[in-house]
Amino acid sequence: IRGGKTTLAQLVYNDNSIRDYFDLKAWVCVSNEFDVIKTTKTILESVTSQSCNKNDLNSLQVELKENLSGKKFLLVLDDVWNENYDDWTKLRSPFDAGITGSKIIVTTRNSNVSSIMRTVADHSLQILSDNDSLCMLAHHALERGDFTGHLDLKEIGMEIVKKCGGLPLALST
Repeated sequence: IRGGKTTLAQLVYNDNSIRDYFDLKAWVCVSNEFDVIKTTKTILESVTSQSCNKNDLNSLQVELKENLSGKKFLLVLDDVWNENYDDWTKLRSPFDAGITGSKIIVTTRNSNVSSIMRTVADHSLQILSDNDSLCMLAHHALERGDFTGHLDLKEIGMEIVKKCGGLPLALST
């Protein structure tokens, strides 16, 4: 499904109770150009909040493992496209250093990616119903967040809902 994956991951990532639950949090946008060294380096920099000049996979992973060791972490890998099992096997090795309760959230439009990385069942986002879409549109477009006092706009809202096809990102835009 298009729309909503990153937004949902952001809501989880930024939730106050999440902040208190995890020792470390990191967000990495992976996108099309997946490179194990570059991605590992980006994760390490996000975890440590420091730039890193290393370019050797082993030394990057050793340092990342040290920083994750004994900690409960949340890692979001956003917009993942890579389907290479060997790349994912290499990338994930330092994550074993985290303690029980550590989580990795992967957002992707590609079901092959989720099947390669899966340790638990994936969750496919569904499109919103017309009623939920109309509520979301009202929330973003109207001061009170509903059509009370704007019944004339409800019909136009339904036309917009039909054009957006239940996609949250299209509705909020």
